[in-house]
Amino acid sequence: MKQTKEPAVAAEAHLGLVHLCANRFRERGIEYEELYSAGCLGLVKAANAFDPQRGVCFSTYAVPVILGEIRRLFREGGSLHIGRRLQELSRRAMAEADRLRQENGAEPTVRQIAAALGVSEAETAEALCAAQPVLSLTTDSGDGETVLDVPEPSPEDRLQEHVALEQVLGQLSEQDRRLITLRYRENLTQCAVAAKLGMTQVQVSRREKKILLYLRTELSGGRAVPASNSLRVPAAELPPI
Repeated sequence: MKQTKEPAVAAEAHLGLVHLCANRFRERGIEYEELYSAGCLGLVKAANAFDPQRGVCFSTYAVPVILGEIRRLFREGGSLHIGRRLQELSRRAMAEADRLRQENGAEPTVRQIAAALGVSEAETAEALCAAQPVLSLTTDSGDGETVLDVPEPSPEDRLQEHVALEQVLGQLSEQDRRLITLRYRENLTQCAVAAKLGMTQVQVSRREKKILLYLRTELSGGRAVPASNSLRVPAAELPPI
């Protein structure tokens, strides 16, 4: 009986890579759950095929495989997939928009529609986007079907951005790194993060804004230090809560 080779790495230990890749394709017509599922498939494939003796970090090897599986959804998926909940919310959002437009004689804002629906502004914006007509990535030029050229950053640029971000994140305190990880890699709400970190939602919101401002400043100002440097962010630069 043929024995199955044991993977060199545990795929479940690197689910953050799937979130990182799937987030790049949000708002492109395929729900996040499907993007995440495809990314997990790519992660498992990468874990099974990874050979640490090649001297390459697993993340460097896995990211292109994960992205490949996610892109396959767009190549083979055909029409857009919109869940029933989002379809229903989209219909309600459009109806409320029409009502508010007639009632006020002006185009309603996302905030007004969200208040009428009793949902968040983010959910409302997603529902309104789902109601918009689909933009095809192919055009009929008369001589046949032509695929539109959609610009995309090169792998080298993405890798440099990823390394720079990880470098700056390494300068944060342990709690601040945990906050950013929970919010943007595990996609938790501010309330859920607050419960895990022993903070209030307001504290998480304020702290998150300060951290994001600091990260943007560091990444745009070229102040990131070499990975071997053990510098940590001074309290004066990133104020306490």
